[in-house]
Amino acid sequence: MTPNEQLIHTLYTAFQQKDHKTMGACYHNAATFHDAVFDLKTGKEIRSMWEMLCRQSRDFSLHYNAVKATEQNGSAHWEAQYTFSKTGRTVLNKIDAAFEFKDGLIIKHTDTFNFYNWSKQALGFNGLLLGWTPFLHNKVKRTAEAGLRAFIKKQNT
Repeated sequence: MTPNEQLIHTLYTAFQQKDHKTMGACYHNAATFHDAVFDLKTGKEIRSMWEMLCRQSRDFSLHYNAVKATEQNGSAHWEAQYTFSKTGRTVLNKIDAAFEFKDGLIIKHTDTFNFYNWSKQALGFNGLLLGWTPFLHNKVKRTAEAGLRAFIKKQNT
């Protein structure tokens, strides 16, 4: 196993245990993270996102596989099942992750998933009707970003 494959295993094993501190230690301070909801520009923001998600998750389980990594790049597939707090609905989100590495840490992390499938599960009828629209996608992004900003502000007070 390459060191970067081990790093990916460390990240997802920590996530299974909701250990945000170990997860955060996997990221370079200059790291970026992007998915359908978050677009984060610093390691500090990424660490805060994982802490928020770990602390707020309910009925959470995670499985991962297909871990591959070279010195520069890596990938994995992971599936998270949880109760979406805003609606109480169960979500099974299937995600493909791509990584870039620097100095033995993750410098770039991009998660890809089907937002429409997620929105149908998380939001029910509204997600079914509007999950494919930029309107709903942007609303979810704004809500998530505001939630992260409020979480960071609360942690700093």
